[in-house]
Amino acid sequence: MAERPLAGRTVVDLTTALSGPYATLLLAGLGARVIKVENPLTGGDSSRGNSPYVGAGGLTTVRDGSDDMSVSMMLRGRNKQSVTLNLKHPRAREVLAGLVRAADVMVDNYSAGVTDRLGIGYDWAREVNPRIVCTSISGFGAQGGPGSGKAMDTIVQALSGVMMTAGAPGEPPVRFGLPVGDLVAPLYAVIGTLAAVLQADATGRGQHVDVSMLGALTSLVACEPFDAYEKLGLPARTGATVPRLAPFGTFPAADGWFALCGPTDAFARGLFAALGRDDLAADPRFATRDARVAHAAELHDLLAAWAADLPLATVLDLLARNGVPAAEVRDPIDAVRDPVVLSRGEVVPLEHPRHGRVEDLHGTGMPIRFSGAEAALDRPAPALGEHNAEVYGGLLGYSDDELKSLADDGVI
Repeated sequence: MAERPLAGRTVVDLTTALSGPYATLLLAGLGARVIKVENPLTGGDSSRGNSPYVGAGGLTTVRDGSDDMSVSMMLRGRNKQSVTLNLKHPRAREVLAGLVRAADVMVDNYSAGVTDRLGIGYDWAREVNPRIVCTSISGFGAQGGPGSGKAMDTIVQALSGVMMTAGAPGEPPVRFGLPVGDLVAPLYAVIGTLAAVLQADATGRGQHVDVSMLGALTSLVACEPFDAYEKLGLPARTGATVPRLAPFGTFPAADGWFALCGPTDAFARGLFAALGRDDLAADPRFATRDARVAHAAELHDLLAAWAADLPLATVLDLLARNGVPAAEVRDPIDAVRDPVVLSRGEVVPLEHPRHGRVEDLHGTGMPIRFSGAEAALDRPAPALGEHNAEVYGGLLGYSDDELKSLADDGVI
C-alpha cells in the first residue's frame, strides 16, 4: 500500500461543528495523525448531537442507545483519534502543551480571540513548539467581526453577496443549499496549512494561518465580474443564465431537467444540428458569440421549445452526438450514487464504529487522486475520548495513576 502524503505528521484538532472538522478531515484523509480534542463536560463536538443517528437498530431521528452516533460525526470524525480535555481547567494547558510539542499543526475554529483568552493562542503555542503551524478558521478573521464576532454559514452567505447572485432580479435572496461558507473556508485553511508546514520544514519556524469564512466566500463571489456588470447596466441576478454566455442554462425536457453550456461557435453549431436547424449557424443573430449573447433570450426560447416535449434521454443523446456539453440535473440522492464517483472514492459508504456500514448511507470521500500515494477516509469515527489512554499514555507518557488523577480532577 502506498504511503499517504502526510504520514508522520500530527495535527491537534481543537475544532467543532463543520468548518474546522472538515479541514482536519481532509488532513486525516491525506494521512496525518489527527488528535481530536473534545470537551468532556459538553459531550464533545457539537456534531455528536446532530440528528439523525445510527445505532444497533439502524437510522433514527432520536438517540436511543449509548453507542448511537450522529451521522454528522460518522462523517466528520473519520480517521481521527478522540481525546477529552477541558480547556478551561487550570491543568489543561500542561496537557495540551504535550500535544503541541508532538505536533506539526494545531487547528481551531473558535471565534477570534478565544484561544488567547484561554491562554492557548499562537504566541503560547510557539513558545511550546517553535515549528508549530496554528491554523484558525473564523467567521471574520483574527481581527474579529461585528457584534459577538460569531458567524453561522447563513450569516456569511448573506454578507458575502452570494445570496444575491442566484435567482432572478426582484426575487428574494436565495440561500445556497449547501453550507458553502462552512465548506469553502476549510479548503483555503488546508491550502494555507500545507504551505506553512512546507515553510516550517525549510526555516524551522511555524506561523499563524488565519482564514475567514467571509473572506473565503467573498473571494469566490469576486471571481465573477459583478462590478463590471453594474457599470455596464447588466443584471447581477439572471436566474439560470449568465449574461456573457449563450446558449447556457437549465431547461426542462418532458420528464426532467438538463443543464447546457455551449458558448463557443463549435458548440453552438452542434446545438443547431441537434435541433435540426443547421441554418441558424448563419443567422446574424446567432452566428457569433457576441451576437448569441445579445440575442440570448431568443436562442434560449428556441432551445426550450425544442426540448419541452422530448424525453430527457433523447435530448441528452442528440446533444451528446453533436458534441454539445449537457447533462441531466440530478438530485443529491442520485448524484452520490454515481458509479464513477464511487469507484474513485470521492463518495464512500459511511460506517458506524460498532455496527458497521449502514445501507445506502454515503459521505464525502477524498476527491484527490495521486499517482504515487494514497489518500482515503477508511477508518470510522471514534467514540468520545476513545483514545485517551493511547494518546496521553502512549504518546505523551502519562502513567495510569496520572491519567486517573486527570480524570478525577475533571481535566480529561
